[in-house]
Amino acid sequence: MKKWKIAIVGAGYMAQEHARAMRSMAEVEIVGVCGRTRSRAEALAQTYSMPVYSSVAEMYQATRADAVVVTVNELSMPEVCAACFRFPWICLLEKPVGVDLPTATRILEQSRQAGNRSYVALNRRSYSATRQALAELAVDESPRLISVLDQEDQEAARGAGQPEEVVRNWMYANSIHLIDYFSFMARGDVVSVEHGVPWSPEAPSFVAASIRFSSGDVGVYQAVWNAPGPWSVSVTNRNLRLEMRPVEKLAVQRRGERRLTEIEPEAIDSEYKPGLRYQAEQLVEALKGRTPKLASLEDATRSMELCARIYGLSSSRD
Repeated sequence: MKKWKIAIVGAGYMAQEHARAMRSMAEVEIVGVCGRTRSRAEALAQTYSMPVYSSVAEMYQATRADAVVVTVNELSMPEVCAACFRFPWICLLEKPVGVDLPTATRILEQSRQAGNRSYVALNRRSYSATRQALAELAVDESPRLISVLDQEDQEAARGAGQPEEVVRNWMYANSIHLIDYFSFMARGDVVSVEHGVPWSPEAPSFVAASIRFSSGDVGVYQAVWNAPGPWSVSVTNRNLRLEMRPVEKLAVQRRGERRLTEIEPEAIDSEYKPGLRYQAEQLVEALKGRTPKLASLEDATRSMELCARIYGLSSSRD
């Protein structure tokens, strides 16, 4: 059996979680790590018996890895992506790919110019609950109402040590997880975004927007900022209502029924950080030349564009 060689850039929490999921696959070998903090890179390397490298270039030249998983923070993404795009490996980039939409767009253009194959680790797409929901929706072509409830806390982010530039752009850093659900659960192109309660960066509170798609699907986005609230996603069509609250679990209400029936998530989502083991499997599918069920860099940028439109940011289109 061929062993696919995977390298990792970054050595924080997400690097550890990706490494654990990758290492569980018999056909994967983790061949190296490089990171800004040498001590953390050495700790990760010791856990998985792999060498530490001082740069992306050194790591590629030494390992000739088939793929690289990039787990650095938003502010480091432009520099690290530019370094990774120089080499002919597949890139799996942690989200968000850049601190804001202009940065993400520049990274996408760099990827295209380099001819690099890049995917984005929007792991909620890989949750078993999400995949179960999509399977339920696949058998019914009727219009969908997708409702997303988001909760964000800039004060908590600031208190956790996030840089101020990241805190100012927290909708890209964190709301993107939920806004991305519109991108793959709604069909067609975004026709319009209407703001019921517009974003106020000077006084963050409530945000409400409706999104219409060329297919006839409708999205409703609500967010509470610096206040309590759950994350949830629901989808309703002619014959059923799906609810993910929390988003790791799916419940279904069919037409004529009064109650939601819970669907048991796959055990793999409790053994590893939800979505990451399936994501690792899909990365191997890409390495085998197949079409993986992963968000491409283009897909992720479209979700960033929708985020900008929902929040009425200057880089968006009306």
